[in-house]
Amino acid sequence: MARYFIEVSYKGTRYSGFQIQENAVSIQSEVEKALQILHRTPMQLTGSSRTDAGVHALQNFFHFDFEQPIHPQAVYKLNAILPPDVVVHNIYAMPPEAHSRFDATSREYIYRIHRFKNPFLENASFYYPYHLDIDLLQQGANYILKQQDFSAFSKTNTQVKNFQCTILESHWLKEGENLYYHIKANRFLRGMVRLITGTLLKTGRGKISLQEFCHFFEANQKTVHSVPAHGLYLKKVDYPENYFSALPQCFTSF
Repeated sequence: MARYFIEVSYKGTRYSGFQIQENAVSIQSEVEKALQILHRTPMQLTGSSRTDAGVHALQNFFHFDFEQPIHPQAVYKLNAILPPDVVVHNIYAMPPEAHSRFDATSREYIYRIHRFKNPFLENASFYYPYHLDIDLLQQGANYILKQQDFSAFSKTNTQVKNFQCTILESHWLKEGENLYYHIKANRFLRGMVRLITGTLLKTGRGKISLQEFCHFFEANQKTVHSVPAHGLYLKKVDYPENYFSALPQCFTSF
């Protein structure tokens, strides 16, 4: 039984999330269906990083086990089968112990905001037509780098008991009238990036002070300031150095 990683990107607008769900269309269900059509046998995928309904990904991974040879044009044929808002980039032959979720060392997210109404950014960026103090936004982002306990920035209905996260990067980028919040961590809690972004925006808009923003961490006080899913992108899933470099086989779209 051989193990394979499959690298994907997707626009999450039409989907109920990344992970397969009963009576709902997900990224996993679409990729599993395409694999089954191509290889004429059911396949079960394990995902690297779950994304919620409406969230997009520039890079995400699944892994699966398969006894038969992978079709030599698998990437090309899978993309022909998949809907236009899901794309397969690569399929990697991996050692049997490789795990797309547990072997990942960090994940990176970006949240996109546009200040002026733009029909071409609908469902791809959050329209937020308010004046923002960029210095305050960055001060809040810098403060996050020093924190470990993110229980205040987790959804209330989660079953997670460990709220410790190590933040590796946290900063804002401005391109014209568009804003991007970039955050990288060893792990994320459910809803964490959207809650952080929403609370930072309230700070940058002057609705809450920087001291009040910091107090959410100090008091473990739950924040309710979230932002819509459609502005959020899983940018990258990081693995150990040279994780893919010495692979015996790789199927690409070229």
